[in-house]
Amino acid sequence: MATIVQERSRITAKGQTTVPKAVRQALGVSYGDEIAFVVDAHGVSVRRVEAEAADPVIEGFLGFLEQDMLRNPHNVAAFPSSLAERMAALTGHVRVDPDEEIDGPVAL
Repeated sequence: MATIVQERSRITAKGQTTVPKAVRQALGVSYGDEIAFVVDAHGVSVRRVEAEAADPVIEGFLGFLEQDMLRNPHNVAAFPSSLAERMAALTGHVRVDPDEEIDGPVAL
């Protein structure tokens, strides 16, 4: 594979470095974006992390939940260990693969 961009960057005492401008441009990243360092048998590569699309409904609900917890901290309680144990007993035999495709229609 031909080299497209090669730049150098020094590591600071805190283990930080600056991603050179040419590398940022090649990756298509800027302030606030994320990059991933991938280490394999061939060395290290840097990749852009694709931003996940935000779900406004989930964000709204989580914001509501946060505000309610801040206003009413007395309502926040630990999850009962007996209930957690019962849930584990009822679902312990169920195989779950979060990457597996879902067959058929899904109604939420």
